[in-house]
Amino acid sequence: MNEIREVLRLWLGVAGLPAPGLRTIAAHCGLDRKTVRRYVQAAHAAGLRRDDDASVIDDGLIGAVAEAVRPVRPHGHGAAWEQLLAFEGQIRAWVAGDGEQRPLTITKIHTLLARQGCVVPYRTLHRFASERCGFGRKGTTVRVADGDPGVECQIDFGYLGMLTDATDGRRRKVHALIFTAVYSRHMFVWLTYSQTLAAVIAGCQAAWAFFGGVFAVLIPDNLKPVIASADALNPQFTRGWLDYAGHGGFLTDPARVRSPKDKPRVERVVQYVRRNFWDGETFSSLDEAQHVATVWCERTAGTRIHGTTCARPLEVFTAEEQPLLLAMPGVYDVPVFKAVKVHRDFHAEVAKALYSLPECWIGTTLDVRADGELVKFYHRGTLVKVHPRQPAGGRSTDRGDLPEHKAGYALRDLAALIAACAAHGPNIGIYAERILDDPLPWTRMRTVYRLLGLVRRYGAQRVEAACSLSLDLDVVSVTKIASMLERATETCAPALPRAVGQEATRFSRDPSEFSSTPTPLTVISHSESEETR
Repeated sequence: MNEIREVLRLWLGVAGLPAPGLRTIAAHCGLDRKTVRRYVQAAHAAGLRRDDDASVIDDGLIGAVAEAVRPVRPHGHGAAWEQLLAFEGQIRAWVAGDGEQRPLTITKIHTLLARQGCVVPYRTLHRFASERCGFGRKGTTVRVADGDPGVECQIDFGYLGMLTDATDGRRRKVHALIFTAVYSRHMFVWLTYSQTLAAVIAGCQAAWAFFGGVFAVLIPDNLKPVIASADALNPQFTRGWLDYAGHGGFLTDPARVRSPKDKPRVERVVQYVRRNFWDGETFSSLDEAQHVATVWCERTAGTRIHGTTCARPLEVFTAEEQPLLLAMPGVYDVPVFKAVKVHRDFHAEVAKALYSLPECWIGTTLDVRADGELVKFYHRGTLVKVHPRQPAGGRSTDRGDLPEHKAGYALRDLAALIAACAAHGPNIGIYAERILDDPLPWTRMRTVYRLLGLVRRYGAQRVEAACSLSLDLDVVSVTKIASMLERATETCAPALPRAVGQEATRFSRDPSEFSSTPTPLTVISHSESEETR
């Protein structure tokens, strides 16, 4: 009523001033120009003239104008609503959909109704579908109790922004792993470039140090490093997370998929961290940002008056929650969990390093747990092999895993190779030592293996005799040994070179033929020397 009175009063003119136009009246009253026009037209139809005095604007005139521009509706709705009632069943079917047809949007329903001759405003159709046909209807929710102090802590990842990595100069995404105590609302923020299991565990370790203990139950989102297979009742955790949960002594109760209401205490905190801590700040490195985030959690977020609890989170946490937390776990070495296959070379690869296993496991897939010190192989939960952890490119080979006849060659065991030769005879052992007496002895191993092959072919006794004879002559050549064995001359004494006898041969010469008379040295005078020049 006041709105209509003011529009009509300005239309008649105020204090003798000329009557303004509709645009000026609309700007002064904060209305649309078309609304002002409807008010003026309705008042003119009710008998108001431009030269009338403002005193004629009484309640009767205002009531007539209001009735004209906003007529009384019988059921609170207009004619368009009454027109839609005839199509209510059809609209309900379109909104709900069926097994063959998906639910339709209001825009599509508006088009289909127009084809059937039902032309109504879009907003009226939207209100009708929402109130009577179930469109966009949302279920109710309840506020879950906070629970006991020191029990629950909700965890969530949130994207903050970009930061230049100080190590390589790249622009990288920064994620925040946020821990929120359910009872006190005290929080901790861990910044990371990745969302791997190592990053999550590092964040947990930092959070326990910040809180001074461990919460009994963690409520994370469906993080891939934590949840291997999501399920509302029986979620499957990753082996790495189960191992860390056992180390920390806490339980995990993950939220359901696409159910932010399962962790509402931390869900809204992500925006608070982004707007209050990250936005507008400039950090030179992730370490600097992490230091500032820790101080911010304690001095800013921890000392604010929380909107729900109406208390300071840090004070409530210190007084009621911190004494009830579990003891802090020790240093945790993040292990590597994977399934590996044992190859034909008796080795399996773990983190780019090779580890040997017995021949019975060749072709079998084993489970591996590798930490900073040990690499453990399991078959269906049974420990089958343990190796010391090797760096990338390294190898750990147990001699007992390899066949006995191949172990020495594979490991380049020179002492074992010499011992194998000496077992067939002392001279064979000495001969093998002479062969391997080289700056690069493993390059001569094949020669020793050939010597062992001659033992298998001709017998140890004959090879022993051949080696003894060769050592006497200081000849170190397995080829010569093989030639002696082929000709069966290993027991024959070698023929020494004979001197030239009395009988002359074709190329024999008398020793006097090789004698020579030296040329006498003559003295040359000085004058002869000048003439020679």
